[in-house]
Amino acid sequence: MRYDASYQETHELSDGTIVTLRCIRPEDREGLERAFSKLSRQTRVRRFLSEVPRMTDAMARYLTEVDGQDHVAIVATKDSLNLKEEEGIGVARFCRLKDEPEVAEAAVTVIDADQGKGLGRMLLKALTEAARERGITMFRAAVLAENEPMRRILDEAGAVIRKDEGDTLIADVPIEAGPEGWRDWPVFRLLRVAAELTRSALLGALGE
Repeated sequence: MRYDASYQETHELSDGTIVTLRCIRPEDREGLERAFSKLSRQTRVRRFLSEVPRMTDAMARYLTEVDGQDHVAIVATKDSLNLKEEEGIGVARFCRLKDEPEVAEAAVTVIDADQGKGLGRMLLKALTEAARERGITMFRAAVLAENEPMRRILDEAGAVIRKDEGDTLIADVPIEAGPEGWRDWPVFRLLRVAAELTRSALLGALGE
């Protein structure tokens, strides 16, 4: 299995920043809390679909102490300004549904300062591949957005709307590979069409 405790790879963002992707560890708790403090109110609402002014101890434990099989999280880090430590700038995670083992709830979050640089796409690609390794075929996401634009976006991606709660859509997006490889996966078509039609966040506060 590629996406396990030993997984690590580096990428270059559109602005030249070098980032490292790896699976989250319990010792990342402090860094996750620092990254959370850098999220704008809008990004927090888009990610959690409600006001979340601070990260509680219970949240921090849940988000960093994962089992690597049913709950997987991949973090993106870059060197801090003093080059002495990592700085967390994004995280992607999925949680498998107990009663639907081939479906997982998914979310991607990128801190505001590093959105729009391609990091969200990198994290989503890694998360999708990790999910497929574990037999997951569908991502389920709660999306906060206007109904009509989101219906067009989700239709383009072949998503199935399970529930429409007004401002919130619960959608299933298949993650099987398309004929042209990962760039043609429905979940990435969803991202591309969203970029054209709306700046609303998808799969949480997704920073492209």
